[in-house]
Amino acid sequence: MTFNTIVRMIAGKRFGGDTVNQEENEAWKLRKTIKDATYLFGTFVVADAIPSLSWFDFQGYLSFMKSTAKQTDLILEKWLEEHLRKRRVERDGGCESDFMDAMISKFEEQEEICGYKRETVIKATSMLLILTGSGSIAITLTWALSLLLNHPKVLKAAQQELNTHIGKERWVLESDIKNLTYLHAIIKETLRLYPPAPLTGIREVMEDCCVAGYHVPKGTRLLINLWNLQRDPQVWPNPNEFQPERFLTTHQDIDFMSQNFELIPFSYGRRSCPGMTFGLQVLHLTLARLLQGFDMCPKDGVEVDMTEGLGLALPKEHALQVILQPRLPLELYECL
Repeated sequence: MTFNTIVRMIAGKRFGGDTVNQEENEAWKLRKTIKDATYLFGTFVVADAIPSLSWFDFQGYLSFMKSTAKQTDLILEKWLEEHLRKRRVERDGGCESDFMDAMISKFEEQEEICGYKRETVIKATSMLLILTGSGSIAITLTWALSLLLNHPKVLKAAQQELNTHIGKERWVLESDIKNLTYLHAIIKETLRLYPPAPLTGIREVMEDCCVAGYHVPKGTRLLINLWNLQRDPQVWPNPNEFQPERFLTTHQDIDFMSQNFELIPFSYGRRSCPGMTFGLQVLHLTLARLLQGFDMCPKDGVEVDMTEGLGLALPKEHALQVILQPRLPLELYECL
């Protein structure tokens, strides 16, 4: 669902659910490259620490990176050619329907951008948005469902809120989300425990400063450990426990958009995640519809394993398997 939303916004593509797992089709290949790229971002490559060993790829990661990049470029190159061909046919100027179209229009008169070919910049920007957008939303949604399955009382309370405010005669809409305060608390608590990326991007200190008693000289490059920051026991009572209620009581004024540095899952400042607002909209609506539309339980009836995996983001080590049972009138599912 999140994959289709992001890809349709970026490139105007929509993939059917009956083809997503077939190796020969474009959707399966793209999803695999996204998964591989996310994994590779979190791996330790010896050549990064000892460049003189870069010629000896004994870990196999360098060749893996090259093959992943090649597969990604082939897909993006095909999409870009389709967009350019469409624009040559539709010369009325009314063919800007997605982000890739907008990029083509923006750089139509420029052959190079910052030393790179226009096509390279368009492909790289599109892939970056797809990678960070679809991956982070899907991962956060997986963690949220895993936490709810392990805390059935919280799950039932969220569904009761949906019953009260929306009912069972229609689907929850984006305009309803602002009234679902418990759902907001669940999303906040999920992002506190499992931020989309456990570390921020690299930041460079602009001037000498002192942080928590440490002298940080100008020019120092830093990474902030968001995972650890948001589990600080001095700020969060029972920091490792899933307690959405804390955002309805003791921490009700904490929000992603304010200066609450104890909760910054999207980083902070001018270099914070540009897709935060869109990502939160998709995340809230998707989770709300899943909870409204289905009763759910773990496939094997046992507690969901919460082991964290490797990657640029924070994926689960083991795939989440859930049994779903419709809880709304069947005609509502037909109109989706």
